[in-house]
Amino acid sequence: MSNIGNSLYNIVHLDDLARNKTRIHKLHPLVKLIVTLAFLTVVASFGRYEITRLLPLFLYPVVIIALAELPKAPILKRILIIEPFVAGIGILNPLFEKQTFALGGLILSVGWITFLSIFLKSILTVAAVLLLVATTGMDRLAVALRMLKIPKLFVLQLLLTYRYISVLTEEAERMARAYILRSPLQKGIHIKDWGTFAGQLVLRTFDRAQRVYQAMCVRGFTGEYNTGECIKFKTSDILYLAAWLAFFTVTRMYDIPMLVGTLLTGVVK
Repeated sequence: MSNIGNSLYNIVHLDDLARNKTRIHKLHPLVKLIVTLAFLTVVASFGRYEITRLLPLFLYPVVIIALAELPKAPILKRILIIEPFVAGIGILNPLFEKQTFALGGLILSVGWITFLSIFLKSILTVAAVLLLVATTGMDRLAVALRMLKIPKLFVLQLLLTYRYISVLTEEAERMARAYILRSPLQKGIHIKDWGTFAGQLVLRTFDRAQRVYQAMCVRGFTGEYNTGECIKFKTSDILYLAAWLAFFTVTRMYDIPMLVGTLLTGVVK
């Protein structure tokens, strides 16, 4: 039950973070979406052996976390949740890539380089998406998607799916609490009750979703998700967009770690 409660708290916590009033939160959602998409494109464009060239891109999440005054621990925890799956996929690379290289007297497979590249890229991409949601919120993000002419059906499906996860988790927590109160000496849900529990959970969430939809229709819902918020572009939005796009372009065109190393050592490679 505590795990279910933690999951619900994590979902709600992102929405709470998006309600802050920092300079990053006040930026136009479309600008933040474009910057995030550009960042993801640049990260994905690097080759599997270009590990060092990825390092300057870590400046982006660090700056956003600092300017948006976001707590570091929850963001880091959410990033680490996905890393075991990434590690499970990339750990096989050393077995398939037979080329080797020398590192400090050790002979290692080139696959370790590609594994590290996948690991770093996953951290950067997951962090960028989390920061976008934590500084924008799903409602304002939907506004940005509609401004990009994304079909309203897709945007509505994305929003309702996001909200339905909260409904599903809340109903699961209620059922788990009721089950534990009726079986105080039992740890968790007995395996023989899993089928019944899952079936009841589906029925309860369907019923809850139907009531939510009826409430939306009563409030004038016609298939288009309207926030009622008119967001205008400001000078700070343009400067924010131009600054990050320029940084991403320079990072992609030039090997910044190599240039910094050359300036510090005076050795031209």
